[in-house]
Amino acid sequence: MIDVRSDTVTQPTPHMRQAMFTAKVGDDFYGLDPTVDALQRIAAQRLGKESALLMPSGTMANAAALLSHTHPGESVIMERTAHVYQCEAGHMAAIAGVLPVPIAGDRGVLPPEAIEAGIIEEDVVGATTSLIWIENTHNAGGGTCTDATTIAATRSVADEYGLKIHIDGERIFHAAIALGVPVADLVADADSVQFGLSKGLACPFGSILLGTEAFIARARKARQMLGGGMRQIGLLAAAGLVALEEMIDRLAEDHANARALAEGLVAQGYDVDLPCVQTNIVYVNIPAALGDPVAVAGKLSSHGIAVNPPWRASRQIRMVTHYGITAEDIAEILAVTAAIARQ
Repeated sequence: MIDVRSDTVTQPTPHMRQAMFTAKVGDDFYGLDPTVDALQRIAAQRLGKESALLMPSGTMANAAALLSHTHPGESVIMERTAHVYQCEAGHMAAIAGVLPVPIAGDRGVLPPEAIEAGIIEEDVVGATTSLIWIENTHNAGGGTCTDATTIAATRSVADEYGLKIHIDGERIFHAAIALGVPVADLVADADSVQFGLSKGLACPFGSILLGTEAFIARARKARQMLGGGMRQIGLLAAAGLVALEEMIDRLAEDHANARALAEGLVAQGYDVDLPCVQTNIVYVNIPAALGDPVAVAGKLSSHGIAVNPPWRASRQIRMVTHYGITAEDIAEILAVTAAIARQ
């Protein structure tokens, strides 16, 4: 089976497995796990932030960021298809008690002027805006990147109105590789950022939340509130250390495979917005002539190509390239999609 449902399906590398087997561990709740401490320290150094905190998932990291930056009754500006708005079980409302202000972006990228227009300033009746949310890369936008210039312009808006910026950077290393910039430069203007270990970096677990020491102190308490206190978690943190050393530069391979897949699909008559294919995600619109897109997804699966069915009555199927997907796999996928198109 060629599994392109998500980059969460990656398997740990042999080096990760060995590192996990030999990891030195302790009780992280007491701050006694040396492998977790090393991962957090190296992550903070790499992203240019004061402090870092290992989280079980990106969703929990985002929830902790909201709890640490905002107060109930305030509002958060985000792109209208942001993952935190659409796919994280409503924790921003149910747990943080904040109001989302969704704004249409350009392929998932928020123009700073649109952000400014959406700010709710302090008054008696409004949900005062306290936070700007940037998703980089933007999943629903097609894996699109927000560049450092745009983030710097957003920082100017935030400073003018006294707002914080959080980057939901679950795939931030993809963005840095695609844009050809150091990841620290890409997040320099954010007050906080989280990135995923368990997607393109191929770890079996976790995300890292970063910011100032004071922010991370608040986030640690938020993590505990959310049930994220952990014990001998260095067994899994060891894989994260390997990922930061060995798995970032190879993301360019995933981007090349995604581009080859997208261009091949277009050549076969499928509808792909090629400017969106900047990293490792390809959204393909199933032509009406091919009938029910759910049935098309089923045909792909029956031919050994694992995909998720279209979401919420759309005609889009998402394919994600990742560690373990090769150029030969892309050729096989295109052979199957060509056969389906001929039917």
